[in-house]
Amino acid sequence: MDYKVFFNDVALWTQQANQAAMKYGMTDSNFWLWVADSSGSMCKKYQDNPLVIKQMIILTEWLEEVYQKQS
Repeated sequence: MDYKVFFNDVALWTQQANQAAMKYGMTDSNFWLWVADSSGSMCKKYQDNPLVIKQMIILTEWLEEVYQKQS
């Protein structure tokens, strides 16, 4: 796996997550559907590599923490 490409994809995903949060709001189910779908797509793109799965779990948990702090 090309780690430089992967972590560039992670950075792009984070930017897209910010855009999705602005578009839908973190309380909207469409935002969380986007998070789930895009996380799954990232994992599939990298053939469910364990590092990719763990990274996407970390990012999803981070978003959940941001959401909880807003509530």
